[in-house]
Amino acid sequence: MSAIQSPLSYPLLSVNVGRAVEREYKGKPARSGIGKRQVLQEIDLGWTGLSDDEQADMVNHGGPDKAVCVYAYRHYAYWEDVLGQSLEFGAFGENFTVDELVETDVRIGDVFAVGTARVQVSQPRVPCWKLAMKWGVDELPALVIETGATGFYLRVLEPGRVRPGPLALVSRDPAGMTVAEANRIMHKDKQDTDGIRRLLDVEALADSWRDSLTRRLAKWEGGR
Repeated sequence: MSAIQSPLSYPLLSVNVGRAVEREYKGKPARSGIGKRQVLQEIDLGWTGLSDDEQADMVNHGGPDKAVCVYAYRHYAYWEDVLGQSLEFGAFGENFTVDELVETDVRIGDVFAVGTARVQVSQPRVPCWKLAMKWGVDELPALVIETGATGFYLRVLEPGRVRPGPLALVSRDPAGMTVAEANRIMHKDKQDTDGIRRLLDVEALADSWRDSLTRRLAKWEGGR
């Protein structure tokens, strides 16, 4: 990993948390923690996430590789046009709403300091039906993937206390695999076996993505 001599700092505009609550989606009960509220005070960030935050589905959400969900405020204007309404921080169920840090800029494996904690980019976010439920737009998860404005997840390297303020880049992963490139390989160019291998070579890649891509690579190579 290449250390940054003078850390670049990006604004962490909002820290957002929410407990899982019972909702309804397509006539069926659905429990979800996608509804987030902004917290202004300092808050604990542990190995699996922020205090007072909760995920209903721990198989597909949360856990060490997905402790913190991050989304760029820069995308909000576009989604306000799509949804026809203004959006508040946490609108996409993210824990960190950031500025000036989008999928084409950040790499899998990049390390950031925030408050007294250190975190590492582990994978892009894969939006699911709960985002559709929140906004009442069934096609929204597919639209998010199509635009590439997915956001990404962080794992916690050092727990600490966090609040809105600077998100300082500590080190860049030398492989140079951006979140945008990982999204391309996973969702669009699914037969790019060279790209899959490059992504699998990134040590920091989350286990769930590693497992999925390993199976895909075995499928394509076995079909030769």
